[in-house]
Amino acid sequence: MPRPRIPRWVGAEPTVTFYKPRGIPLRSLEQVTLSLEELEAMRLSDYEGLYQEAAAREMNVSRQTFGRVLQEAHSKVAEALSLGKALAIEGGDFVMVRRDFECLACGYRWMISQGAPRPSACPECTGEEIRRVVAVPVPGPPGRRCRQGRRGRSF
Repeated sequence: MPRPRIPRWVGAEPTVTFYKPRGIPLRSLEQVTLSLEELEAMRLSDYEGLYQEAAAREMNVSRQTFGRVLQEAHSKVAEALSLGKALAIEGGDFVMVRRDFECLACGYRWMISQGAPRPSACPECTGEEIRRVVAVPVPGPPGRRCRQGRRGRSF
């Protein structure tokens, strides 16, 4: 029996969830489905420019798992673009996480809305030394310790 799958952490819900080639009726198109965790992997790696190790930490998966998710996402997007298929973004096994930040200079903590760009300075003291704090517990069965040996992490 395979090990239960741990839901991936997703930090931004997409505002647009469907793309199709222009000028072709939807009913005559084949469709490729991209899961939200695959989109999150592409967002972290390709848009945010994070290395796979850092992006894997953001999604609460191993670097190898992140690489597999990213490869599958790239494959699906390439198929949709090169063969003229519609691309739907939906479903998957994920947990939405809050985006909390902390200023290292004054200790102020704040939360930004999902999908908003990463802040460049503290809103309280305008200090530029800030870090992301993930305050969401690691999903999993009750009483089971996560791989890191503690509940929740801060980066």
